[in-house]
Amino acid sequence: MQVKTKLLFSAMLMGLTAFTQPQQPPRPPGTEEKVKHVTEKIEKEISLTAAQKNQIAAAYKDFFSEMDKLRGKEGKLPPPPPPPPPADKAAVDRLSKARDAKIKASLSQTQYEKYVQLEKSLRPPPPPPNN
Repeated sequence: MQVKTKLLFSAMLMGLTAFTQPQQPPRPPGTEEKVKHVTEKIEKEISLTAAQKNQIAAAYKDFFSEMDKLRGKEGKLPPPPPPPPPADKAAVDRLSKARDAKIKASLSQTQYEKYVQLEKSLRPPPPPPNN
């Protein structure tokens, strides 16, 4: 009987210990992780040369770095993936156009057309409507 009581007490203690551990919120992916994810997805759908892959990675690295600066201007990043504030929409559009121009310069017309379709699936989903 004592063994069962000790086992039960140990199990309860371990369970309570698990609940008392501070839970860290998930860390948002860094620029390098985002670039890797995007380039792998693009490469999976579009046959790329090594040079094209490097150029696309560089374009997205610039884009994500600038977006982080834009979002971080208040001192902290908001939880991803919120849409940019309306005042920053023009800046985001400018960054997107610059990124796409770099990518278009490195792809063939057929590859770029595939990229345009694929890029739509790479965007974060819109936030749910506030009711």
